[in-house]
Amino acid sequence: MERKFKIYVYEEGEVPIVHSGPCKDIYTIEGRFISEIERDGGRFRTREARRAHVYFMPFSVAWMVKYLYKPLTYDVTPLKHFVSDYVKVISTKYPFWNRTQGADHFMLACHDWGPHASRGNPHLYNTSIRVLCNANSSEGFNPQKDVSLPEINLFQGNISPKLLSLPPATTTPRPHLAFFAGGLHGPIRPILLRHWKHTDPDLQVYEYLPDDLDYYTLMVQSKFCLCPSGHEVASPRIVEAIYAECVPVILSKSYVLPFSDVLKWEAFSIQVEVEEIPRLKEVLTAVSRDEYGRLIEGVKAVKRHFVLNRPPKRYDVFHMILHSVWLRRLNLKL
Repeated sequence: MERKFKIYVYEEGEVPIVHSGPCKDIYTIEGRFISEIERDGGRFRTREARRAHVYFMPFSVAWMVKYLYKPLTYDVTPLKHFVSDYVKVISTKYPFWNRTQGADHFMLACHDWGPHASRGNPHLYNTSIRVLCNANSSEGFNPQKDVSLPEINLFQGNISPKLLSLPPATTTPRPHLAFFAGGLHGPIRPILLRHWKHTDPDLQVYEYLPDDLDYYTLMVQSKFCLCPSGHEVASPRIVEAIYAECVPVILSKSYVLPFSDVLKWEAFSIQVEVEEIPRLKEVLTAVSRDEYGRLIEGVKAVKRHFVLNRPPKRYDVFHMILHSVWLRRLNLKL
């Protein structure tokens, strides 16, 4: 891939909705990817459109929501109209979209409404490569052509110092079996909190943390980090857990996990069915010391694949995204 893969980035569109994106919040990955691929794209970006293997449409769904959406209307029509107009512009000006009906084009969105925005053009929704945080297979996400994007929440654009300098595991044991804190939204979290909120000291489960407790400190002090879906399937806790070297416990339905083409998630995480939440402590305590040790080694091994470097480094999340797009492009015969 590194020797051959070439990406053409469309120059059409204006800031802020195109060529820009959020870089300091829950949708960080959206803005950072656009920034990196536009800044120089490393060895992957080409200015010669005919040399490209794929074509990137650098619009930001998060910024569409910020600048086009009318609050509290829940009307995503303006987002779909923008996408429709953008595809119309590039398909009129260039021959590439019409050549494949968009199959060698990709968009990237971390906002929950990325899939809704992609409905602005039927070929984008059904044929193009959609790189999405909201990778819900029950809502149209197709892992054969779409790419699951990890949700990375970077406050002020940086990883918390608490996750950058972890105490040595050999000298600092983790006193808590599991930890979760988060808002009560979506269908899964109410089940988790109903069974485990303040019910067992081994499972530190909160809706809102008391002021005297710190979120990342509790992650680092826990063996397992609970990662339930909220309104949508993705959760930034998965990546935060990996940074904290805390085994992610994924509580979700129909979630296609990021980079699962090449990463064996069972080697560094545990997936618990929603129906098994009442037995959560039993499930976690059944993990033997040797098995837990293997999971932790797996977490440490995959950590570099979820890190946002600037500039990007080999095997980091930027390269993992491109590799996932490359794999899907390989299946396309022009």
